[in-house]
Amino acid sequence: MKIKSFLAKPFASYIYKNVGKEIATAINDQDSIFKNLLKVGSKTTFGQDHKLQEIKNYEEYRSAIPLRDYEQFKIYVDQIKEGKHNVLWKGRPIYFAKTSGTTSGTKYIPITKDSISNHISTARNALLCYMAETGNSQFADGKMIFLSGSPELERIKDIPTGRLSGIVNHHVPRYLRTNQLPSYETNCIEDWETKLDKIVEETMNQRMTLISGIPPWMQMYFDRLIEVSGKKIKDLFPDFSVMVHGGVNFEPYKKRLFEVIGKKIDTIETYPASEGFFAFQDSQKEEGLLLNTNSGIFFEFIPANETFSKNPQRLSLKDVKVGENYAIVVSSNAGLWAYNIGDTIKFVSTNPYRIVVTGRTKHFISAFGEHVIGEEVEYSLIKAAEEEGVHITEFTVAPMIQQEKGKSYHEWFIEFENSPGNMREFAKKIDENLRRKNIYYDDLISGNILKPLEIRAIKKNGFIDYMKSVGKLGGQNKVPRLSNDRKLAEELEKYTE
Repeated sequence: MKIKSFLAKPFASYIYKNVGKEIATAINDQDSIFKNLLKVGSKTTFGQDHKLQEIKNYEEYRSAIPLRDYEQFKIYVDQIKEGKHNVLWKGRPIYFAKTSGTTSGTKYIPITKDSISNHISTARNALLCYMAETGNSQFADGKMIFLSGSPELERIKDIPTGRLSGIVNHHVPRYLRTNQLPSYETNCIEDWETKLDKIVEETMNQRMTLISGIPPWMQMYFDRLIEVSGKKIKDLFPDFSVMVHGGVNFEPYKKRLFEVIGKKIDTIETYPASEGFFAFQDSQKEEGLLLNTNSGIFFEFIPANETFSKNPQRLSLKDVKVGENYAIVVSSNAGLWAYNIGDTIKFVSTNPYRIVVTGRTKHFISAFGEHVIGEEVEYSLIKAAEEEGVHITEFTVAPMIQQEKGKSYHEWFIEFENSPGNMREFAKKIDENLRRKNIYYDDLISGNILKPLEIRAIKKNGFIDYMKSVGKLGGQNKVPRLSNDRKLAEELEKYTE
């Protein structure tokens, strides 16, 4: 055992015990965070505008502080950009995390001196909890990929600004710097394919033990390694034992990833976002991700079916139920207040509070009143694929609205690693799975309002070619599972077989 893995073991045990203690105090910790947010926030521009100093409890907070998305939040961010202090939180942010917006274009999410530890410590805790539970500390002695966006940061009124992963790259502990790949220079490369080739070159002959990234990126990386070397990943990296992933549901990618690796390895799922690091997998034995209840974030939850209601029900952590879909809302020491981050989650346990991410509030299909969500289409496809021995590379779903000829339907664009023997029967299985999952969709099919779904096969690397064409290949960019319009579908028609 080398020095890093030897020293990491007692620290991992200490952190693991602390995380276990916080499981028992989750509700009290949330209450303490809430009170601290009000205390600090009352001295800010936002706090004065909303009379935070007069709020005494959560019920009053719900009444006084409306839910916001970025577009409604932007007026305060603009004040920070102009150089003002104490706008959303005390002082000024130490970073802006730059991320893609919807109607407002680029979003600039503040990261403060108080909130940066949420991003850094949670990533560390995920690895240390894994180490303490499994006893696998050897990965700390090998080379590890922490793929990030460019760590080169621009400045907006003296505030360093860039992708969250690029910002976090500056906070990788010194003792891990010698283990970290790719190099700083390679991480600064903007063109994804050039960057990927350089990563392959830098890692090919290294003792890789941990690789992290979003599943589509890891798949591209492994495919390129195999293409260049002609070897399976397990033969290239015999000590590769841990894969850290997040950003999208792992299930559609898992089977193929393990096949190209050539063996099953341990995985650690994380749930980071520019707005905060919300949850992480604390156990290899339990389902779901442990909600980060003591890290400067106060959570609220909206029943998913009320997301677009004028006055949706808002619940604190103590009122959530297992199995219900919720939109997640955060207030935090980054200066976010009742901020709807656009994700939906479901609790798989409330003792401890563990969640699974089920989709995006803006990624759904309800062109006909069915309100189909990401969790439902992923389940329906994965179940059919497992039964038929079919491997899926990527997919997305859009409505096809027929106004003159025939009935409307859902159109599935799927890139297959190996195609089903009978595409019509495969589509039928997916459709039946979805009908069992979503009663509204089932009613529309049985009522002859919709006809069963149809599949459009995408040619090999079609999704990669599409992402490249719109400048979103690689990094943290993801193909949305669902669209409620035809914009993406019309572009993908160029890549069908």
